[in-house]
Amino acid sequence: MSNGFKFFSGSSQGNPSSSDPVRKNLVEQNAQQNGFKTSVFRILQRFMSANKIDGGSRTEAEEKVYSWLYALAQSEKDIVFEYVRSTERGLSFTEAERRLQENGPNVPVEYTFPSWWHLLWNAFFHPFNIILIVLSALSYIANDATNGCIMLGLVFISVSLRFYQEYSSSKAAMRLSEFVRCPIKVQRCAGRVVQTELLVQVDQRDVVPGDIVIFEPGDLFPGDVRLLTSKHLVVSQSSLTGEFGTTEKTADIREDQSTPLLDLKNICFMGTSVISGSGTGLVVSTGPKTYMSTMFSNIGKQKPPDDFEKGIRRISYVLISFMLVAVTVIVVADYITSDDLTESILFGISVASALTPQMLPLIVNTSLAKGALAMAKDRCIVKSLTAIRDMGSMDILCIDKTGTLTMNSAMMVNHLDSWGSTKEKVLCYGFLNSYFKTEQKYPLDDAILAYVFTNGYRFEPSKWTKVDEIPFDFTRRRVSVILETDLNVKHKSNHTLNRILITKGALEEVLRVCTYIEHVDRGEIATFSEEDHQRILNMGEDLSNDGLRVLGVAIKRLETKRSSTGIYDETVECDMVFLGLISFFDPPKDSAKQALWRLAEKGVKAKVLTGDSLSLAIRICKEVGIRTTHVVTGPDLELLNQDSFHETVKRSTVLARLTPTQKLRVVQSLQTVGEHVVGFLGDGVNDSLALDAANVGITVDSGASIAKDFADIILLEKDLNVLVAGVERGRLTFANTMKYIKMSVVANVGSILSLLIATLALGYEPLTPRQLLTQNFLYNVGQIAIPWDNMEDDYVKTPQKWSLKGLATFILWNGPVCSLCDISDLLFVWFYYGAQSEPLFRSAWFVEGLLMQTLIIHLIRTEKIPFIQEIASWPVICSTVVISAIGISIPCTSIGYVMGFTTLPLSYFGFLVVLFIGYFTVGQIVKRVYILVYKTWL
Repeated sequence: MSNGFKFFSGSSQGNPSSSDPVRKNLVEQNAQQNGFKTSVFRILQRFMSANKIDGGSRTEAEEKVYSWLYALAQSEKDIVFEYVRSTERGLSFTEAERRLQENGPNVPVEYTFPSWWHLLWNAFFHPFNIILIVLSALSYIANDATNGCIMLGLVFISVSLRFYQEYSSSKAAMRLSEFVRCPIKVQRCAGRVVQTELLVQVDQRDVVPGDIVIFEPGDLFPGDVRLLTSKHLVVSQSSLTGEFGTTEKTADIREDQSTPLLDLKNICFMGTSVISGSGTGLVVSTGPKTYMSTMFSNIGKQKPPDDFEKGIRRISYVLISFMLVAVTVIVVADYITSDDLTESILFGISVASALTPQMLPLIVNTSLAKGALAMAKDRCIVKSLTAIRDMGSMDILCIDKTGTLTMNSAMMVNHLDSWGSTKEKVLCYGFLNSYFKTEQKYPLDDAILAYVFTNGYRFEPSKWTKVDEIPFDFTRRRVSVILETDLNVKHKSNHTLNRILITKGALEEVLRVCTYIEHVDRGEIATFSEEDHQRILNMGEDLSNDGLRVLGVAIKRLETKRSSTGIYDETVECDMVFLGLISFFDPPKDSAKQALWRLAEKGVKAKVLTGDSLSLAIRICKEVGIRTTHVVTGPDLELLNQDSFHETVKRSTVLARLTPTQKLRVVQSLQTVGEHVVGFLGDGVNDSLALDAANVGITVDSGASIAKDFADIILLEKDLNVLVAGVERGRLTFANTMKYIKMSVVANVGSILSLLIATLALGYEPLTPRQLLTQNFLYNVGQIAIPWDNMEDDYVKTPQKWSLKGLATFILWNGPVCSLCDISDLLFVWFYYGAQSEPLFRSAWFVEGLLMQTLIIHLIRTEKIPFIQEIASWPVICSTVVISAIGISIPCTSIGYVMGFTTLPLSYFGFLVVLFIGYFTVGQIVKRVYILVYKTWL
């Protein structure tokens, strides 16, 4: 933006605008910003407010854009040319080329695509991967190539999946440059002596500040533009606001500071398009200095850190610390008892491998992939697998109203006379206007025609002939048709009349041309009084407050002799008779209310974030069951300080007239201050900021391409019920992942403590390195079935969040239960069989440890009594049976003989039955006490 303000330096030729108060204000403001005090203040302010959401206030970059555009909107055209250092003839080709070199390509965001090796390094450099690689290397040193290959394979799967996801998502911002890429008609000047004005087509990327652009219907504005001329110019700003409909723009106006930025009539914004009309404009900002750039400048930087990933990293650090301590103690203890350093080190490596939850990457990614396949059957495309897990933690869903809660189409509601009574005559003339109108058909016309045809009205349009049409424009805001019929109608003056003027449009503009009012019941026409005027305006306001859009209808009978040619102009719209008004509504979807109710049952609160009007948003929310006791608008949010902003966002359920940046700040406030996991459902370009920042960005297949780029999940149907299924899938995925994490960490920590106690008590290794690694391998293979486990209905009713503190508490409560089971086995073998036979003890310890680690999933996976009140899924049952059978049979086979095992007596298996009954009994008691204290389990 500094280039756009170079004229403040005082180097311009002359100073014809020195008396202009707008320019003077900007000059003083810019000078103050260069002052030492202001600079220091800004640095301190930025330092103190780092990592905070600054309420409803704007960033420094946004303030520059706002100040620049407001200054131009308030200035005369000749001053605007001076501001951007251009002329009424346009720029020369040489100057345009120089500015292009100076300002760079005209794209809204300069995005640097990260190199593949950088993404690969980020995916690889993770504490958990480092642990597995180190242990794999140590396994090769210990001559256990099989276990080493398995751990390297797990690292490869984890790194590959993460690299693919990040590489795909990083391409999204690159497509922003394609959004507004198109040929632009520009006026340039050429010639050394006599300059000639030329109209040329240039690529949108080559447009520079100071260019004069010419636009027609269908054209996109290549930058922020100050209008120079306009003729019936109608522009769609839905790409920025998300609002359904169009807005009028005109060059012949000077705005003031009180007008909202997007409501400025003489400013058009990059990315918006021309619906009708034509004109010329001066490009005042391009590329990263446009209003659109303030929307997308923070793309890719706003998403909060993933609590689950942070938790995994912290677990890795805890495991590394515990591993270093435990392995060191075990190696020292084993060396003291065995006096064999090499064997003690190998045993320590085996213990470290057993302590690591090696299957965690595979379990997590398998659970997520399974959830993605299940959601695909529900007509959902999952772009980011981690979004499934985040959906399970989501507790607030922000919804953009248009096309999500509503049908995104107009539906006619009623046709009322001037006293609020339903009258068919009002509908008849409104229908004839829409039926014969040919220029600029709007959805409201289709709604009137559909209402008439579907309700069986017979207005016989074939009996009418169209004579002329006065098309809609945004100055008059109404459309008129002149019709002729064969039926002769007698007027009071006995003139024969067979032509009629029917006008339909904005209520205020229709009332402006009315002199009479018709009493439809009595068939009388009376003079239009001030009382009538106020009553009709109040009625229209009441309907608007109910979320309805209102059009007025008026008629006027014409004499044939007044225009023998049948050509009329706007002057004929006078002394008309007001008939009544027609109301319209964008109806809510039938499925929306049910889906929102189901989400509320599962602890997901809905907030509506829309660019539409507050009254319309309230009407829709009432229809679908969203509370409207606390509502706020974007302009109101702009006036709040930081604390008030956060409190208002937290309390409000309906936030209307929001700009894209305000949607972003609302999402960030909910995340950082409210500590919520936020989902955002939107389908427009104006939703891209919020989609990118939300924990879960959701859009629909028919949404804007940029919205689909930044979304994590794409719905193939605009149905919120699909999200309900996604929330359930997310919570199931989260639950199965937490089952494995809690189960593996509890079992591994308990087993390592048992190994340490047994080593000190026995004087020799309770298991050799090979035996320990085999036990660990079989146990890990048995956990592959966990992603296919089911979950209790009560668990998926509430949002689930990661808690490292809760995990530590869980381990402290349940880890000793595993150690108690192992120590009981140690004491039984010691006193009943004697501990002199190392093969017998190691065989018993191997079988008991494997069975305990295999069966613990059934104790951990449910709050209820396992095998009695709750049974696992058949894949988990089969896995338990198969691994247990293999573990029991190994000591009886030749493989067990080679590994140093011996056959166990039958009495030991009887003891194991009693031992595991006691284990489940004690574990269930601990579970119930834990739930009683902490009110949760998984």
